[in-house]
Amino acid sequence: MATIEDFAKIELRVGRILEAEDVEKARKPIYKLTVDFGGEIGRRTILAGIKDRYSKDELAGKKIICIVNLETKIIAGIESQGMVLAAEDSQSISLLTTDRDVKEGSIIR
Repeated sequence: MATIEDFAKIELRVGRILEAEDVEKARKPIYKLTVDFGGEIGRRTILAGIKDRYSKDELAGKKIICIVNLETKIIAGIESQGMVLAAEDSQSISLLTTDRDVKEGSIIR
């Protein structure tokens, strides 16, 4: 079981998707997202396996919740600098977002 100290190690932030690009070399359908986390963190590249569930137009401007303090990972030759959070069941995927408009970089507690 995870402790509150374990959870406190994860840095969750609000980001706004600026751009979604196809990643042709990937084995699975993924997007390369450019996400703006505001002044303190800035822009990050995050790869996400949501291409078969979201169009580029749906993603543009969407505010999402991400983990920003994971070790980077190289996927299809591209460095992913975080993780997009989503709820998933056998039918669909839903990106986690906020119910009100908050600034990019806002901390999730």
